Amino acid sequence: MTAAVPTLTHERALLEETPLVFALDEVGRGALAGPVTIGASVLDARAADEPVPDGLRDSKLVPARRRPQVAGRAAAWVRASGLGWATAGEVDEVGIVRALGLAALRALASVEAQGFAPAGGVVLLDGNHDYITPAGAAALDVRTVVKGDRDCASLAAASVIAKVARDALMAELDADFPVYGWASNKGYASASHRSAIREHGLSAHHRRSWAIADAPALF
Repeated sequence: MTAAVPTLTHERALLEETPLVFALDEVGRGALAGPVTIGASVLDARAADEPVPDGLRDSKLVPARRRPQVAGRAAAWVRASGLGWATAGEVDEVGIVRALGLAALRALASVEAQGFAPAGGVVLLDGNHDYITPAGAAALDVRTVVKGDRDCASLAAASVIAKVARDALMAELDADFPVYGWASNKGYASASHRSAIREHGLSAHHRRSWAIADAPALF
């Protein structure tokens, strides 16, 4: 089955009413360890007139070996890109939805520091739930798109940029905590990861509330 190819249909319609589209997507939401990461991409009419980068898809549909190259092409295509992070400790402290909101605000701050103010455009968020507005961004125009990372090229760009960055971080953390296999499982609940938690306990990078809540499955 051929993977869905994202288009700019939705973004071009938005760019008729606003000069900038800020596309945000998350990775790491369901992991037991590591941060949750939000990728942001900024699109304007000039970028929207250019072809969608070769191979750009939702990050889950791009083979791991190709993701860095696709992410590089995506970052070169958009006007700006950025990342926002919320740590495992923040997920424990405020819960995953509020942590997503914190990471999203940090991603938006990253692109604003590059000269692209989100208040001057529309924020396009993958999914069906707006977790940005309750995090303290009531003045922003946030619009959700179900399966947006599959269908919208700007969201696919944000998705693959975030995925490559978070995977690289988990590989770095693996060097200090090799027993958990984060270089391969990226902090998700693989059988070997669960086994390592059972044998070695939790690290400082684990979402402790998640592991405790999921204790029957883990142990």
